[in-house]
Amino acid sequence: MNALKHIPVCLLICSLAVLWQPSDGLAQQNSDAAKASQPAERDGQHDFDPLIGSWKVHWKRRLHPLTGSTTWVEFDGIDVYRKIWDGRANFDEIEIDSPSGHIEGATLRLYNPQTHQWSIYWANSRDGKVSAPNVGEFKDGQGEFYTQDTLNGRLLYNRYIWSKLTTTSPHFEESWSDDGGKTWEVDGIADMTRVSEDAVKSTTPPIQDAAKAESQSTVPDG
Repeated sequence: MNALKHIPVCLLICSLAVLWQPSDGLAQQNSDAAKASQPAERDGQHDFDPLIGSWKVHWKRRLHPLTGSTTWVEFDGIDVYRKIWDGRANFDEIEIDSPSGHIEGATLRLYNPQTHQWSIYWANSRDGKVSAPNVGEFKDGQGEFYTQDTLNGRLLYNRYIWSKLTTTSPHFEESWSDDGGKTWEVDGIADMTRVSEDAVKSTTPPIQDAAKAESQSTVPDG
């Protein structure tokens, strides 16, 4: 203690500064290393690009999901995908038929570059309503998208799964859960095969025929 009294004050302060400096530098190095070790956010704005174009679709729909039903209805038709905003959004129109009826629908997919997730909105021409968006992202080639929607008067979890988008046979499944997402029951399955634009045009009814049918209708349609 007596020896410390004879050390100049400025020398003591400088010595303490030298002792503290390495620890501050080490803390900064650790912080930089931690930032470098964090994986970069995946840019998924082109995830749906492989679907752009025209597809033949085979669609299976379970009748009365979450009731124990094992009865399915099968549809066939055409689905056409178009790119918007250089891939950050896309839009498709689907028309499918079965002996039980005809379905026309449209889907809009929007990419959020801040969250790196997609929001998927479905609309059916039958009621003209847009569903609550299924939100999610792709990991390891598979996309999972979730929402809450009403089925049979109950608010339940709904899930879309997209897979095999980069192949010649993309696959889609829709499922419902009535136990908070612990288990899922598939109620919709779609398998796709790419077709040419000419093939799509050949399945579209002539405009004049549609106009004639509309003019013969006695019920005003807005």
